[in-house]
Amino acid sequence: MNVSVFGAGYVGLVTGVVLAELGHQVTLIEPVKEKLQVINNGRSPIFEAGLEALLQRVMDQGRLHAKATAERDLADADIIFIAVGTPPLPDGEADLRYVRQAALSIGGGMTGKKRQVIVNKATVPIGSANLVEVWIQDGFRDLHGRVPPTEWYAVASNPEFLREGTAIYDTLYPDRIVLGADEAWAIDRLKELYAPIIQQSFAPPFKDEEVPLVTGVPVDVTDRISSEMIKYAANAFLAMKISFANEMANISERVGANVVDVMHGIGLDRRIGAKFLNAGVGWGGSCFGKDLSALTLTAQEYGYHPRLLQATMAVNRDQRLLVVKKLQEELKPVKGRRVAVWGIAFKPGTDDLRDAPAISVIEELLRLGVRVTAYDPIAMDNLQRERPDLEIQYANSAEEALIDADALILITEWDSFREIPLETIAARLSRGIVIDGRNLWDPNEADRVGINYRSIGR
Repeated sequence: MNVSVFGAGYVGLVTGVVLAELGHQVTLIEPVKEKLQVINNGRSPIFEAGLEALLQRVMDQGRLHAKATAERDLADADIIFIAVGTPPLPDGEADLRYVRQAALSIGGGMTGKKRQVIVNKATVPIGSANLVEVWIQDGFRDLHGRVPPTEWYAVASNPEFLREGTAIYDTLYPDRIVLGADEAWAIDRLKELYAPIIQQSFAPPFKDEEVPLVTGVPVDVTDRISSEMIKYAANAFLAMKISFANEMANISERVGANVVDVMHGIGLDRRIGAKFLNAGVGWGGSCFGKDLSALTLTAQEYGYHPRLLQATMAVNRDQRLLVVKKLQEELKPVKGRRVAVWGIAFKPGTDDLRDAPAISVIEELLRLGVRVTAYDPIAMDNLQRERPDLEIQYANSAEEALIDADALILITEWDSFREIPLETIAARLSRGIVIDGRNLWDPNEADRVGINYRSIGR
């Protein structure tokens, strides 16, 4: 099929590259010149495992092209994805200006040459498919003075459920594919697009790739509004599980329980499951906070007070500064002290800083007069570019960050940090204080080497 994708950000780029790998002809539409140039040079503008190699391959094979505008290509597209950014506004509402721009362009490029499916792939507020339909009509009306015939197109919802760091894997081996549309032919078109994934009939894109034992992927077919709600509900539930684990960690620490054992015990219950129960410094990233805020606003617009959603966000806000409180308890006073921070990205395997807990921690440390030296194997350039106002030092290695430091705070649990012996950390820290925000190390081992060790819920 011919596929056009508006937006070559995280969702759009991964979606376009994977669809091209599956044999479709893909056009990426990306108006940001710098990002477009990087892509056309065969490089990925984001850090994501395997993405750059796959991008280079499908471009070399002529199955993917990236352009600033693509009105001519739109007329030939069987399916058009809207995968642009929907950043939060100051009040927490999703900013739909880029979705609107894409929809207007789609309407302006519509010719009726092909019956087309326009897909909301980005996470958008509930009811946005209706808005996209109106904006498409506006774009067509601006050129032709009338709305396009309804039989020319259908607007559908197909939310993504990607995890940064494993996005290609999640696209090829998803738990489910959710399709929301009001026209049966649009559902059939999308099933045809995803047939290699649904049937698991594709060749794994990488050698030595660990392939799960999946014989088929379930397809959840529903209406557009329910599809949009599924995305928000899924993220809200996952965020709630993490906040619940952190709430249990704070209680466990007070009563003398070990939250790692507690979460393992409840995770064995198949009704609960073991995933997203790791206590720590809290969740971050581009989805959870934004989606919870948007869902909360939607509920309030309809006169409902979503207490559980608000509590989930409140627990997470408090949890981020828990490591600072633990530092204050061990290092009195903290003003003028030197502290190493390991990990800046919101999670391992990505350079994404959106809503990263590390930034909240660093801001609070600076407010308290702490001298901060930070290290992250991937995300430091992004932090220097995005937050030049942060008066911190950057180390060239994790070990270098420890030099002259009174304490270490671990925020992001990169595997490379696990490989550094605790003896090395103990020897380099002047006061031997470690605040482990991800329960990375064994408390008994830390005690054995003389580290004054504090973790979460243990």
